[in-house]
Amino acid sequence: MAAKSTAKVKDSQKSAEKTGKAAVAKNATSGGGAGKVKPVAEIRDGAVYILQAGTKVYVKTADVCAMTGKSNQWIGQLASQGVLNKVQTPHGNLYEIHDAVKSYLSGIEEKEESTKKSNKQLETDKLDAEVKLKKSKAAIAVLDAKERAGKMHRSEDVAAMTEDLIYTIRGALLALPGRLAVDVVSATSTAEASEIIRDEVYRVMEELAGYEYDPVKYQDRVRERLKLEKLAGEDE
Repeated sequence: MAAKSTAKVKDSQKSAEKTGKAAVAKNATSGGGAGKVKPVAEIRDGAVYILQAGTKVYVKTADVCAMTGKSNQWIGQLASQGVLNKVQTPHGNLYEIHDAVKSYLSGIEEKEESTKKSNKQLETDKLDAEVKLKKSKAAIAVLDAKERAGKMHRSEDVAAMTEDLIYTIRGALLALPGRLAVDVVSATSTAEASEIIRDEVYRVMEELAGYEYDPVKYQDRVRERLKLEKLAGEDE
């Protein structure tokens, strides 16, 4: 029984090939049978051989999947995006193999080109960022050098120096009562008392006029602050 079934299957395959050959030969014949015309295609050993270039070949989605190695879902997505397009045939909506291959390869080329442009833009942005970073570091280095040389002052350092001056003025003013008490009490008139007070105020103003910016003192303050900032950074 098994041998008979096998024989029937082989006979069926041979019959199908004969039918296919007959159909191909019939489609390839023209001119009322005058002269032998080269067949468009040939079916042999279960395969189809296209013998004339440019012959349209229509295939199913499964065939496109087999050719590209992609899933049915992937091919369907390409179709929905308009990359691949089916055409209506007497056997239903199928893919024309030449158009499908060209469209698929064009899609790959466009994707590669887009990737190249994207990578090039990323590289350009990276180089721009590196240049900006180097310029920023250079600018910071220049400012740091000026600060250490005392040519530029930070706002917090200026505030500290101003605070020192204010404390100096405050100390001088608070010392006035003790320095004037005896002399004012000994004055014989208000005019004399006023003169004593005025002279002492002028003396204090002259002392404050001698208060000068000390670059060495400022640099010591900067070094101390930088040292504290460095220690704080190490702790973090």
